[in-house]
Amino acid sequence: MDFATLLRFALALALVLLLIVALGWVLRRFGPGAATPRRNGRRLGILENAPLDAKRRLVLVRRDDVEHLLLISPTRETVIETGIRSDNPVIETGPPPQ
Repeated sequence: MDFATLLRFALALALVLLLIVALGWVLRRFGPGAATPRRNGRRLGILENAPLDAKRRLVLVRRDDVEHLLLISPTRETVIETGIRSDNPVIETGPPPQ
């Protein structure tokens, strides 16, 4: 292989990698879920979890401003209580005023 072939190969590889990065950025920016409104960047979170025994645990999950209490075990998941209103609502933050 001569130098011109190696140079052509390196440039083609760089171009392909650049196209992959550009496609990833476009999909992240304009792809599915890009228009979903978010508060502080997240809509879903685990607030607390407490083990009941070696295999079961209670988990308090927040979705938007509503909390759900779940019982999780290795064989199944059970919703204990749903629609719990949060005492501490997530406040949407935006850019600082100018």
